[in-house]
Formats: sequence, C-alpha cells, structure tokens
Amino acid sequence: MTSASSPPPPVPARPEVRLRLAAQPRQGRTARRIDGAWWPRSYDLAAELPGLLGVLPRAWGRISSVLVNGDAWPACPERLLVAGQAVHVGRKDSPTAPHTVCLLAPGRGRWDLLVVPPATAESEAGRLMEQAVEQGA
Repeated sequence: MTSASSPPPPVPARPEVRLRLAAQPRQGRTARRIDGAWWPRSYDLAAELPGLLGVLPRAWGRISSVLVNGDAWPACPERLLVAGQAVHVGRKDSPTAPHTVCLLAPGRGRWDLLVVPPATAESEAGRLMEQAVEQGA
C-alpha cells in the first residue's frame, strides 16, 4: 500500500511594494523636495524597510542610512540587516516633514520619499502618491 502525500502548501507571495518614483530624479541642487512616494502596509519598519530598499533603482546605489520621523515610526531599530548589508536607521523629529523618509547612499546621493500612512484609503493613497511624483510635493 502506498500513501499519497499531499502537496506542500503554497508559499505566500511577498506583497508588492507600493512605491511611485518621480520620472526625473533630483539632479545636483534642484528644487525638487520629494523624489517619490511610499505607502507601507504597517508602521513596522523592520518588516517594511527591506521590501522598499529591495525595489529601488540600482542607479541609487546601496542605501546605507535611512532617516525616519521618530513620531511616525514607534518601533525604530538603530540598525537593520537588509540583503546581508547593515543599514543604519536614524530618527529625526521634523514638524515640517512628518511623513517623509530620507534614503542616503554614500557617493550617490540622497532621496526623500513621502510616506503615505498605512491606514490611508486606497483611492486617497493613490492620489497622494501621484501628486507627490508629479509636483515633487
């Protein structure tokens, strides 16, 4: 008698990173303040940041530091291991930019993303993301 084994359960797919980037990246010292918009699924930075960093353009280089608003991200580790590389996470308190994240790559540059709060309705999030990349917020 042979026993039939059931197939293994499917591996859950990683959710797609909800990110929009401006068509023209900042060059030199242009006035653009926002380089794109990111709509994370939660405020769990350790869970959300690896996905974000994994889909950024290669031209941006390796992001070594991330600055987040300390009020918006309640649990903020000082360092995260992302794709085998340590990423420093810093907290800033900026009342003028409470919903942004700043990505730094040595020798390559700085990119600022608008962070759409996770609980935002899909239609509103889409509008905010589109506005950020079109107008540079």
